[in-house]
Amino acid sequence: MAIRRNLLRERLNAGQPTVGTHILSCWPTLVELIGHSGQYDYVEFTAEYAPFDMHDLDNLGRAFEVANLGGMIKIEQTQYTHQAMRAIGSGFQSVLFADIRNVEDAKTAVDAVRAETTMAAGARGRGRLGVGMRRDVGVVRHGGQPAYVDALNDVVIAIMVEKKSCVDDLERILSVPGIDMVQFGASDFSMSIGKPAQYTDPEVLAAEKYTIELALKMGKNPRVELRDPSAAAKYLEMGVQHFCIGWDVRILADWWDAKGAEMRGMVDGKAKPAAKPVKVAGNYS
Repeated sequence: MAIRRNLLRERLNAGQPTVGTHILSCWPTLVELIGHSGQYDYVEFTAEYAPFDMHDLDNLGRAFEVANLGGMIKIEQTQYTHQAMRAIGSGFQSVLFADIRNVEDAKTAVDAVRAETTMAAGARGRGRLGVGMRRDVGVVRHGGQPAYVDALNDVVIAIMVEKKSCVDDLERILSVPGIDMVQFGASDFSMSIGKPAQYTDPEVLAAEKYTIELALKMGKNPRVELRDPSAAAKYLEMGVQHFCIGWDVRILADWWDAKGAEMRGMVDGKAKPAAKPVKVAGNYS
């Protein structure tokens, strides 16, 4: 196999908008189903919250290729270097680093992704990755070649802005060469300032606005997570082009809550059943 094109990088380079979605499940078939929709540019495996092993990463990497989707992994703060290296080797082409607090954290994130080489890297930074025998290079087919270094330089680096110290020093953090995408995290930020879950607090809203506006000013790509597209309008007006919508676990929880209550009402005699739908081809039970 040749080294795969980085579809997310290509869209960023072209100034095109992107839409992703999140999964916490390691089941590769979900990636294929997302690909069948034809609506998404990439899938974020939110590994920070999910159980997984190295084989899961390889299988997700294969699924990205089958579905012709980009793959992003969200990594927790204690695992920047190890998980980034193994995910890239499995076929992920974007890494989202959680809990960035300062310039040193940002540099560590970039170092975890880029090649250690004297080849020109420019604005994308230089790192600490060496040659590996993993899926991204066909195991033994393309490792160590210039195309491998180019592929590491193309990996999209995204960071979470979710701590007060990060917001306070955001301009210097975004000046670290190599950062491509920026996402404000209201949950962690609100907790870090002693106002957990107060997402509409003026201080939280001001920090989000500042993060987005500064990222745009500095030529970065602000990304927004949404539970539902109905909340996108205000961000589009601000100039945001990149969104990641929905989580597999949230979609299931919402359905189980709503439809379970509906069914429970019917069997307990609290509601009348809806009219029986007409059976049509492709309507599976």
